[in-house]
Amino acid sequence: MGGCFSKPKPVEVKIEVVLPEKERAKEEMSPNGKASPIVYKANGTSRHYQLEEHPIAMNPYRNLKDVVEASVCHVKDLDNGQMREVDLGCGKALLVKENGEFYALGHKCPHYGAPLVKGVLSKGRVRCPWHGACFNIGTGDIEDFPGLDSLPKFQVKIEKEKVYIRASKQALQTQRRTKVMAKCISLSNYNISSTNVLIIGAGPAGLVCAETLRQEGFSDRIVMCTMDRHLPYDRPKLSKSMDCHPDQIALRPKEFFRMYDIEVLTEMQVVAVDIKNKTAVFKDGFKMEYNKLLLATGSTPKTLSCKGKEAENVFNICTVEDANRVVKLATSKNAVIVGASFLGMEVAAYLTEKAHSVSVVELEEVPFKKFFGEKVGRAILKMFENNRVKFYMQTEVSELREQDGKLKEVVLKSGKILRADVCVIGIGATPATGFLKQSGINMDSKGFIVVNKMMQTNFPGVFAAGDAVAFPLALRNNKKVNIPHWQMAHMQGRIAALNMLAHGTEISTVPYLWTAMFGKSIRYTGHGEGFDDVVIQGDIDELKFVAFYTKNDEVIAVASVNYDPIVSKVADVMGAGRAIRKRDVDPFCLSCRTGDMSWLTGKGS
Repeated sequence: MGGCFSKPKPVEVKIEVVLPEKERAKEEMSPNGKASPIVYKANGTSRHYQLEEHPIAMNPYRNLKDVVEASVCHVKDLDNGQMREVDLGCGKALLVKENGEFYALGHKCPHYGAPLVKGVLSKGRVRCPWHGACFNIGTGDIEDFPGLDSLPKFQVKIEKEKVYIRASKQALQTQRRTKVMAKCISLSNYNISSTNVLIIGAGPAGLVCAETLRQEGFSDRIVMCTMDRHLPYDRPKLSKSMDCHPDQIALRPKEFFRMYDIEVLTEMQVVAVDIKNKTAVFKDGFKMEYNKLLLATGSTPKTLSCKGKEAENVFNICTVEDANRVVKLATSKNAVIVGASFLGMEVAAYLTEKAHSVSVVELEEVPFKKFFGEKVGRAILKMFENNRVKFYMQTEVSELREQDGKLKEVVLKSGKILRADVCVIGIGATPATGFLKQSGINMDSKGFIVVNKMMQTNFPGVFAAGDAVAFPLALRNNKKVNIPHWQMAHMQGRIAALNMLAHGTEISTVPYLWTAMFGKSIRYTGHGEGFDDVVIQGDIDELKFVAFYTKNDEVIAVASVNYDPIVSKVADVMGAGRAIRKRDVDPFCLSCRTGDMSWLTGKGS
């Protein structure tokens, strides 16, 4: 069971449930709080399944040859609230001291390998300095995203005022731990056209939803479907590492889906959802019934409306194949990027070392002006121009001229004609929700699916997550917003899964995003929509700065370049519900030379 296939086929499903006792007890509780067999409804029929529990290997040191133990420091070497990277001889660990207790964990973030010692320690968890993922120091469990895996946790003991760590050599090498998951119950009479959970979309929201269900002990059928030909992959890399192979950016290997009985139907498009009859209709006519539904369809890139838009070498970057093809066509040739969006600018940056020329066409006066503000936008513009990228601002494309079906020139409304062997369109996206128009699911005027704090739509059992949703953002007084960030999609998928299991969990994460161009990473946290001022500390011309975005005297977002881990620290402050006032950021100028962030401690109301 599980894995990737294009068409559903009859299959017998086997079970092996691996659950901790407390999770098993939680899963076996009925809505009235009394223990009962698990009851799931599929096709309108209640089915009862008794769980067969298997013992869990809680001892990670069964193989003594895989164990290393070493003295790493004196107990007085670390103060409360401090972290240190320590070497055990065959690998490193992160040693943490908080409230007088020592903890030892993996020292690298499982997402992209960031050194966690450079992150932020606060209230029992450490936050990654690069992309904001959070890990519980007591368990190693991931508590905020991005990324899928948790940290390995190691034993700590104190003898004669020395701190010893006992660790698995393998864990020291891998620096990651996948949570214990359940599998699927054996149903010899299972109807292939029905599932308990149907997930439409195989991005981070869909995958995290499926994994969370298994982590929580859910042991019925899970089916994910995607129009893509590949299993879930790291989509942000399509514009940052364009010549990557699908296997290089896969979020999980094929064996993972087989092991945990998560089915993925590839190249399968849902064209309608019948909410009353709990049925999804696919483009080829196949129908699948479900009990719980997650809509995680993401977005659809906008296209140009001008003549020539159908030319062979004009692309929206939607797939690995698109990205690979653009690199091949652009090598030693002329590339034109339409739209100074995150995708457009990342593509332009990547192609500068491949293409003969790279040109960017943008309607606005400055890139990212609405998102980062004019000063930061101009600094980014200058960085690109210093890397041979030519900009044509405050103009649009009037025609894409082709010859024998292939693009040759891009004609601008300003009258300028650009030679083009390949063109990438990056002018934004719209929610991929057109197939839901007749479903009765509540959507706003822009087509975003409206959900509550538990990621539930206006129909019980129907949830939505990812780029296609508008949800209440706690940070902004529960204003309904759309935040198409990789990190946010992860968290929304998790919240949806927990509430499919009736946990009653509300979303409260702080938005966090990043972009990378020419070796410079811009990190950003908060929600800066509608900012009325930007307070910049540092040297913006040298691209070493922090930008505080304020509205009505309150800091609502922060961006930085070469100032880690300031953005992660601010995310922690915002996550704690503390406001940072505009006047609070002024003292930062006194400490910007040293990177000291003590001024943030206790700030706000």
